[in-house]
This record gives sequence, structure tokens and C-alpha cells, in this order.
Amino acid sequence: MEPSTRPPRAREAGGFEVAAVLFDLDGVLVLSAGSIRRAWTAWARRHGLAWEAVAPHVPGRHAVDTIRAVLPGRAEELVERDARWVNERQVHDVADVAPVAGMPELVAALAPPAAWAVVTGCPRALAVARLRAGAYPDPPVLVAAEDTRRGKPAPDGYLRAAARLGVDPRSCLVVEDAPAGIEAARAAGMPVVAVGTTHRPAELLAADVVVAAGSCLGVHCAGGRLRVVARPGPGPRGPEGPA
Repeated sequence: MEPSTRPPRAREAGGFEVAAVLFDLDGVLVLSAGSIRRAWTAWARRHGLAWEAVAPHVPGRHAVDTIRAVLPGRAEELVERDARWVNERQVHDVADVAPVAGMPELVAALAPPAAWAVVTGCPRALAVARLRAGAYPDPPVLVAAEDTRRGKPAPDGYLRAAARLGVDPRSCLVVEDAPAGIEAARAAGMPVVAVGTTHRPAELLAADVVVAAGSCLGVHCAGGRLRVVARPGPGPRGPEGPA
């Protein structure tokens, strides 16, 4: 259920005091634009389209939602078949997937009992493949495409993660890289830090803070609470590109 009112910000002087950190995957924990672009370009060519026609509909979204946006009216069974095809190509294409600078160290600082989760529009098999390619530990909670009916910008994934962690959604901090994900976090009533790996700063203004990389974030765990400190940066669009 979506919060009926927007709660106060969890941001305090010197950082965000929260109970859990919820990470998007692509562009936040891992750089995967090469794999994403290769798969979607191959799919686009099968339909007489260019990557440029598809790219604006990819960031943060379920593959089925991207296909519905690009090919409106396509039969649903074909949409689902195409989504499986695109996702399976990416599962086996992780050679150049790499962690975002500073994020492995940030995740390592969230050792148990710290609460954290990954919320992604990827199906579970693809999310696991990318997390392993980035050498991340298994998250306590992983909310993937199969776990929600609606993808971002709907808040369902972030609300599901908070529920599985057993924390109030209002006490979660989201780390995102895409406007659709920021919108999802806002709809869930959660403060959000944007990482400027895939989008220009002007596209991320709905976030509370924009940072250039994970190295601009620090975390301190004490008494079951987390204090996340964000050092704002220019957040220039990096080599990740649309993802």
C-alpha cells in the first residue's frame, strides 16, 4: 500500500539517519550499460528500430514496460517472450560489468545487523548475475522484477523491500541513478540520494542530494540505526550512459 501522506524527510544535520538503505542495481551498484545496450540494440534491430528509439524507455524499468512503450499494441504474449529474450542475453553477457566506484566499500560497511536491500527492474537471475560480476555479497533482501506487478516509477518495489526488512518505509534511504527510480522512492515516501553515473544533474533534481559516485557516501552504524553522509558532487554523466 502506498503511504497516504508524504512523511517528513529522514535527513538530519550531517546526513540521513535511517533504519535501512535500499539500492537500485544498474548504475548504482554496477556499471552494466554495455550489456544493456547490446541486448536492446539486438532486440531493436529485430523490429527495424534503432537503439536511440529504445534508450529513453530503458532506465529503471521492467523489460516488459520498455517493450510496451516502444511497441504499443503488441500482443502481451509477444511482449513477455521478447522480455525473456532480452533478459536472457544479458544474463550471459557480464564480462564488462563492474562495480560503481566506492559502492563495494559502502556495502561492506553495512555488515549485519545493518539492514539493506537491492530493488531492481531486472529479473532475479539477471540481478544475481550482475551482483556476482560486481563481487557483491548476497543482499539480505533482493526485490526483482518477479516480485512486483508494477515496475518503477511505481513505488511497489521499494515498499516491498521495506516490508521484507521489517522497517517503516519512512525510515529507509534510497540510492538511485534514474528519474524513474527517484520518482518511485518519492512515491514510497522515502528520501533519496542520486548517483550521477547515468544521467545529467538536471535530470536528478528530484533527489535530496546528487553525488558523483559511491565514494561520496559514508555510513556509520550504531544502535540499530544508520547515519549515511552524502558529500554532494557535480554528478557528471559518466561512461555508463543510459541504462
